[in-house]
Amino acid sequence: MRGSSSSGNYRNACLTMHQPWASLLVHGIKRVEGRSWPAPITGRLWIHAASKVPDEATIKAMEDFYREIYAVNGITDLKFPEHYPVSRLLGCVEVVGCVRGEELAGWDMVAEGVRLEALTKFCWLCEQPQKLIIPFEMRGYQGVYNLERKIYEAAIRGLASVEGPLPVKFPLPNPRDRFSLKPGSISQQYPESKACEVEKSSSLSVAIAGARAASTQYTKKNENPPNVIQNRTRSSVRIG
Repeated sequence: MRGSSSSGNYRNACLTMHQPWASLLVHGIKRVEGRSWPAPITGRLWIHAASKVPDEATIKAMEDFYREIYAVNGITDLKFPEHYPVSRLLGCVEVVGCVRGEELAGWDMVAEGVRLEALTKFCWLCEQPQKLIIPFEMRGYQGVYNLERKIYEAAIRGLASVEGPLPVKFPLPNPRDRFSLKPGSISQQYPESKACEVEKSSSLSVAIAGARAASTQYTKKNENPPNVIQNRTRSSVRIG
């Protein structure tokens, strides 16, 4: 069911991300969060920006990537965030499902640009971005963790809905099962659907390569297992 956690003891789930990915997600430009492990929840996921200041090359690589993949769908006037703040709670998204990268890449029931975001092993499908009108400072932790109640109570009052350049509504065959988006289940519900290959221009290929290179530098070798629940305690590992 959308809007509620489907597994684990998550009250107000939060994920710390590096910039510029964190802001791109909250601003509705990024619609898929890639991870090496499957999403442990469905429902609201708060997004926190880690403390590492992004370099200009990384920002340029990711903005170029999104310019190219939106251009595939005819959108050429993207408005990127003016700032990429760090060590701040930025807002939230709704995680509606999780699929493997190869499944999303061949899923023609979503826009071509969305399929081009399938650059990782697991893809968390994100909708309904909301941003905090005034992001506020807090520390982050590894993995998905519970947002402190007092922070949640302050944040929930300061949210504003965001209209992304091409909002996506993922057609989930079974919204109660975040792993139900297999090619077979989609083709059964939509028999006219046929997998199609997105033609990649040279500029798009360069942008994809740049995005992969940029994200690689932030890949953590020791990510926490997806089912480990973390509370904000002194024993937690802080990363932002």
